[in-house]
Amino acid sequence: MKVSISTDAPTKVRADLLVLGVRTGQLGKDKLTKQLDKAVHGALTDAAKLEDFSGKSGESLRVTVRGIEAGVVLLVGLGDAALKESDFRLLAVKSAQAGMKYASIALVLPEGFEDRARAARLATEGLLGGNYKYTQYLTGDRLPKRRTEVAHLVVTKDDGDLRRAVRDGGAVGESVNFARDLVNAPPNDLTPSALAEAARSEGEARGLSVKVWDKKALEKLGMNLFLAVARGSSEEPRMVHMTWKPKKVKAGTKKIAFVGKGLTFDSGGLCIKPPKSMIDMKCDMAGAAATVGIMLACARLELPIEVHGFIGATENMTGASAYRPGDVFTSHEGKTVEIINTDAEGRLVLADVLSYVAKEVAPDYLIDHATLTGACMVALGPWTAGLFANDDELAAGYARAAGAEGESFWRMPLDEDLRDALKSDIADMKHVGDSHGGSITAALFLKEFVGKSKWMHLDIAGPAFLDRPHHQFPKGGTGFGIATAVRFLESLVG
Repeated sequence: MKVSISTDAPTKVRADLLVLGVRTGQLGKDKLTKQLDKAVHGALTDAAKLEDFSGKSGESLRVTVRGIEAGVVLLVGLGDAALKESDFRLLAVKSAQAGMKYASIALVLPEGFEDRARAARLATEGLLGGNYKYTQYLTGDRLPKRRTEVAHLVVTKDDGDLRRAVRDGGAVGESVNFARDLVNAPPNDLTPSALAEAARSEGEARGLSVKVWDKKALEKLGMNLFLAVARGSSEEPRMVHMTWKPKKVKAGTKKIAFVGKGLTFDSGGLCIKPPKSMIDMKCDMAGAAATVGIMLACARLELPIEVHGFIGATENMTGASAYRPGDVFTSHEGKTVEIINTDAEGRLVLADVLSYVAKEVAPDYLIDHATLTGACMVALGPWTAGLFANDDELAAGYARAAGAEGESFWRMPLDEDLRDALKSDIADMKHVGDSHGGSITAALFLKEFVGKSKWMHLDIAGPAFLDRPHHQFPKGGTGFGIATAVRFLESLVG
């Protein structure tokens, strides 16, 4: 989809579908909707009365009209509360979803919001996100017969800031959609090596430097926890390092590193999952996909900040060499770890990668994304990610970015009283605690491997992959966390 700015009047803009946000009780009363309704001979207010549409949040009404260039008008309720930044993305998502069968759509950008460029950027991200559909394996009649090719953002005045905002929104929106494609890809195609190659090829095409470690290289690094998880699979593991280092970085600007869990399939290992719990385990690399998406966005936006992205990619399978409960391995950091449950594999991969990044990159902030625990979903539900941090300033900055972007995070405690649950009789520590506070003990385990880094762990097990659409997110892979990460990075450079 190509998104552009249009200064044509809503009655004159050429599009198959015209989308207009309507405040509660304002249809036919404010200047814009009054003029539009007059041009279509009262069709909008007549249809609203018939369908009891008032403009409340969540309402929508599609009306076939005559008298303007567009043949169909979609009214979307905005409610009566003051517009937030995230509302522009959500309005655009709804517009694109409703307009998928139309070749062209036009969205009238609501007035009254001070930062018009930000509104245009978020609307562009929403149009691209709402138009997303994973069609790689559809054939014949299952393929969409028509898709939206052009979307116009209708504004009263154009300027360079709005054009740049649309370009930036496109950079973020397309990076999110790339991450969604990775998460939705079937595990027989998206193997660890395929994930690494996708990160390499797309990253290098966007101007990132990319390094990939194979199994032998990981053995030389002493990443024995990571390699333990990989033992049961015929597919070799990979670690990927993506680097965005602009030519000019302002003195004093922080260096950031992101780490993503990349389990391209998780059977649970010898502690095997039941079939229903295994069916969507292709999504267990959503943290890695988010990391790739963040790095692509950094390069496309040309952010003036040094950012590193690492992913640990492997499968957790049940082959003859699979690791076992009771095994003990020495981590990259040097601590010995007793294995308790082979289905708690993600923290083992992350532990070695985090340790490597903390030592070799020494970032000012170290942030990981991982579909880590079902316990986090039990605590927070399917639409909110758990946020664990050892630094209050980092956590607060990230929460502000998430609030502006409409992504839901909730800070969870790093309760040191639960640390005793990780004590082992035969090794330095166990990697799993008891049945209580599972997402917290998982975070406490990771904390052992970040050294003195200011670190944040984001457990995205719920919102990374959905069984039905929710707000701005589609069914399946969502690309959750990318928009917040980009907003946070931008806040660091002003």
